[in-house]
Formats: sequence, structure tokens, C-alpha cells
Amino acid sequence: MKLRGHLMLLVMMVCGYYRCRMRWCPSSVLHLLRCVRLRSWPRRGRNRVPQCMSEIWAYIKLLVQSLYFNTLTDSDVVFDSIFEPVFWTVDYVTRWFGVVFVCLVVILTSSIVVIAYVVLLPLVLNTYSPAWIAWHVCYGHWNLVMIAFHYYKAAKTSPGFPPTVKNDTPFVSVCKKCIVPKPARTHHCGICNRCILKMDHHCPWLNNCVGHFNHRYFFSFCLFMTLGCVYCSISGRNLFLDAYNALERFKHLDMEKPGVPVTGIGPLIGLLPPGQTQYQTPAPPYTFKDKMINKSIIYMWVLTSTVGVALGALTIWHGVLISRGETSIERHTNGKETKRMAKRGKVYRNPFSYGRLNNWKIFLGVEKRSHWLTRVLLPSGHAPHGDGMTWDFLPIKKDLVPV
Repeated sequence: MKLRGHLMLLVMMVCGYYRCRMRWCPSSVLHLLRCVRLRSWPRRGRNRVPQCMSEIWAYIKLLVQSLYFNTLTDSDVVFDSIFEPVFWTVDYVTRWFGVVFVCLVVILTSSIVVIAYVVLLPLVLNTYSPAWIAWHVCYGHWNLVMIAFHYYKAAKTSPGFPPTVKNDTPFVSVCKKCIVPKPARTHHCGICNRCILKMDHHCPWLNNCVGHFNHRYFFSFCLFMTLGCVYCSISGRNLFLDAYNALERFKHLDMEKPGVPVTGIGPLIGLLPPGQTQYQTPAPPYTFKDKMINKSIIYMWVLTSTVGVALGALTIWHGVLISRGETSIERHTNGKETKRMAKRGKVYRNPFSYGRLNNWKIFLGVEKRSHWLTRVLLPSGHAPHGDGMTWDFLPIKKDLVPV
């Protein structure tokens, strides 16, 4: 053992000498040092873990790593994994509160209709000329019919689902949740827990997904609801100002004292009847009905103006997307693809865009001139263009529907 120690010391001194002189150690010296260290230190075979336990531990480690390892893992996957509980909570709440949102839409819309018939229609019939009466009655009822029809169709029409059985339909990927083939423009909805053809988004106000077969109904409902709100807001502006001023006047009248005590020689000169010591003010010049009518007009104007601004912005945004031939989801994916292609010096073109006019014709189902009246300006339940699973790719812009 003493000889080994001296030998180790000698080897270390030689290595130190070479490091100081040449800054590197020859391979023969390193090999000698390695052999000495192996012979000088005792073996640790007795302390090793049994082979069966090592195999079990290695299998457990591999199993745990397989649960989160993925060659396609990126920042988006990590973000989705971290916020998965939040997404699940939002989907769960939206799914169960969809009926509440639908009831809220029906109640608010019905309240405006009741105010229009009970409060505004008598005022119109008593103050407006016959021409203006005819305009308000015809336009108001047409707008109401379009709103009710398209809302019902958007809420009750299925957005379209890809087939779950084996078929020859071409697909671009496989849904990792449904484990079924996904055609082009198909996406999975976490709230409906199904894949949706040409999915745009899940609308809680419809309690339904907006997809291939009800996208036109949804947009038409937003458009005609916006037009109705703008119509009520503009035509009821003067009524709103009058009602607001009337309520302010009523408020000042309510602040006056109900009686003024009379003292001094007041009772002697006959200001009050015998035995009365206070002068009673007359009844207010308005009734409870007048007050409720003015409040109803203010409620209608504020609600329609607010909804008109918010829903109008949403309608304009969806109109821009339709002009580009894309959905709300495709807007994000196309934006990412555009940036990726720009880094390579290329230009990305949406393969589902056929030109602005053709995009609108396909979306609205216009195939001839009369369809602009029968399918756009009047209620129509015609099916959309195509089946939502196969799409035509046109590299050049040509008129699909010669109108």
C-alpha cells in the first residue's frame, strides 16, 4: 500500500509537471493514472442496487417521461398545458350557462318589442304623417322578422360535424381529442366536445357553435340586430331627450315639501279653512304611468345604443373576415403562416379566398341576381355552398357565380 501511495504521488507530480510546462498531459500518463486509481480503490459491488430493482426504476422513469415528452413540444403546447385547468373551467361554465345567455337574449329583445308596441306605436300613430307611419311600421316589422328568423336558425341549426366512420373523404390531420380524421378548415370545440366543420367560434349567446351550416344565419342575425338597434337609437333620440328632461322635472317636483306651516295672522285672514294649520300643496302634475313611460323610453334608447355599438363592431369584423375568405380561427393561423413565409422571403396566400365578391356570393349562397332579394333580404333556409369537408383551391381569381 505504501508503494502504491508513492506511485500515485509520482504520477501526480509528473502530470503537474506536464501541465505546468506543456499545458496538456500525454495520453500514456493519463492511462497510467486511470489504472492506478482503479487498482487502488476497492470495488463497490456489495453496495450496488439489484438488477431487477434497477430495471423497474428505469421503466418507471421512462413511463413518467413518456407522459410529457413530445417531439412537437413548443411554447404553445407548454402554455396550453399550464392553463388547461383554466380553459376547462371556462368551457364548463360556458356550456352550462349557454341556456342562461339564450334566455337573456330573448328577454331583452322581447322587452324592446313590448316597449315599441305599447309606448312608441301610439306616439307614432298620433304624431307622425301617414307616410312616416307606413315607413316605421313596414321597416320595423321586416327587421323584427329577420332578427327572429336568423336567431332561431343560428341556434337550432347544426354547425356540421365530420364523419366518425371510415370513408374516402380527404383529411389533413387527426384530432388528438376525438381521434377522428379532420378535413380542411375543421377544428375541435372544447365546449361542444366535438370537431366542427369550418369552425368560426363557439357563441354563448346562441348556445351553439358557429360552423359551416349556420355561419350565414349567425352573421345575418348580427347584421339585422345591429340595424334594428341603430334604427331604434336614431328614431328614438328626440323621445329619449324629452323623457330625460321630463324625469328631471319630476324629480324637482318631488323634492318640494308636501306642506308649509301657516302662522301669525294667516288663520285670521282666511288662508286656511277652520281647524287646519298647514297648507297642502296640490297633487303632482304627472302620474305613475307617465313616469314609467319615460323610464321605458330611456331604457330602450340606452340598451339599443349600447348593443348597436358593440354588436356593430363585431359585425364589421366578421364582414372583413368573410371578404378575406377566412374564419376567426383561420385569421390567427393565417397570420402566423404569413409571418413564417415572410421570414423566408415568400408571400402567403389564403387558398380558400376566391376574391371579395366571390367570397360573399359563396357565403350568402347567391347563384343568380334574384337571390340577392330572395336569399339575402328575405328569410331563406337554403343550404350553404359545398358540404364543408372538401374545398376548391383556386390559384387565380375568377367569377365562380356569374352574377
